[in-house]
Amino acid sequence: IVKDLMGDFILLFKELLSKSFFPVLQPAIRMGSAFEGWSPHEKDIIYCLLVPMKPPHWHAFHLELGTVVEMPAKDSCIRVEQECTCMREHLVGHTLCFLHHLEEELRRNQNHSLLGTLCTGSYLDAQKTAHWFHHLVKAAWVVLPQLTNCHLTMLPSSCSYKFQVTKGNKKSLIIEMMFRVQQGDLDIVVSSHTTEAIFTPNMTWPESYTTAEVKFFRHMARQAPHDSFHLKCLQLCTHILVGIGFSTYTLKTVVMHLLNTLHSLSGWNRSHFLPWLQDIMRYLRGGLEKKCLNHFFSNENVPEDINLLPAFQTTETVSLFYQLAQDPDTHAKVLCEFNELQDL
Repeated sequence: IVKDLMGDFILLFKELLSKSFFPVLQPAIRMGSAFEGWSPHEKDIIYCLLVPMKPPHWHAFHLELGTVVEMPAKDSCIRVEQECTCMREHLVGHTLCFLHHLEEELRRNQNHSLLGTLCTGSYLDAQKTAHWFHHLVKAAWVVLPQLTNCHLTMLPSSCSYKFQVTKGNKKSLIIEMMFRVQQGDLDIVVSSHTTEAIFTPNMTWPESYTTAEVKFFRHMARQAPHDSFHLKCLQLCTHILVGIGFSTYTLKTVVMHLLNTLHSLSGWNRSHFLPWLQDIMRYLRGGLEKKCLNHFFSNENVPEDINLLPAFQTTETVSLFYQLAQDPDTHAKVLCEFNELQDL
């Protein structure tokens, strides 16, 4: 249902924006636990989708990334640059050049500019982009016939677009849309969504490996036997560790390490369910004791169809437990709660 709904949205958005100078939206990429098959929530499952954006005609997106030493980078920005069209006037009719016509004349003769609407200064603003997308969805809602009996409720979100769809007495669907700009053909993107940061400026688009993670789980699904329980293990662990301070992403990282570096998928079956749970907890405990859990894609056995920066696997990455290592009191508390849980 979510896939069909977003497919209809994107097709309509392309039509609405075909003569504008706003970002060109690409088909959404399904991501996260709900689509990977291990959602930790029995109720209010959030279906997350990543919407790739390309620059409109005569614009360019330039990624200004964090330093290679800081991986995953946390301070990427998207600079929007307008291109000169003076030499192309015979191709574009009466379109004015963004660079060589007066601003007032541009405002009178063209649609709202990308820089003036979605940017702060010269940089793409994630919050303004989400607000713009909200208006697109509202415009599409009254046009698509299959949505006439559905109710749309916008949910709080700053740099992504989250909404709830309800049809009659049926169960509601919660959908969260994030936006991305890709680095060439790499499976590394900058995304409007943040999960770990307490505060992120609107012009900051953190580097994300969601595309690579989607590819990894698809790769594992192709190799896994029909009775594989690796996703059930991950789902159960996220339930067990609720309230101890671990994000679902931490557990996902642990399981990805185990899947790819230590064990064969053929062993993840029902008869070995309890030993695998113990292995996951053991791996997590080891990371806690060392105050270090490296990002999954820092290991050397990443599937060949996942395209990362060559320097990624040779550069020391930022540990997911970096903040625990900087805060001895919190680290001691989390380790104590984890030990108590294992004693149950």
